[in-house]
Amino acid sequence: MTINQRFAEIVGWYGTAAIVIAYILVSFKVVPANGVIYQLLNLTGALGIVTISVVKKVKQSAILNIFWALIAAVALTAFAIQR
Repeated sequence: MTINQRFAEIVGWYGTAAIVIAYILVSFKVVPANGVIYQLLNLTGALGIVTISVVKKVKQSAILNIFWALIAAVALTAFAIQR
């Protein structure tokens, strides 16, 4: 396994953990669904999964997580504009 592949694996696992943690935090009302923490976890998590999906050539997961990241980015932008 190359250094780049190892890095992609780590980033991919981070992405999975970030999205699961975001879901747990919102489900148990630790953070609000329209809050920055939730959206940042979703954005960075989705980008992590996109990274490993591209390396492993899993198109479905890459496309899903590109949309996931875009939604989070738009939500964060809307949040920033409101402030």
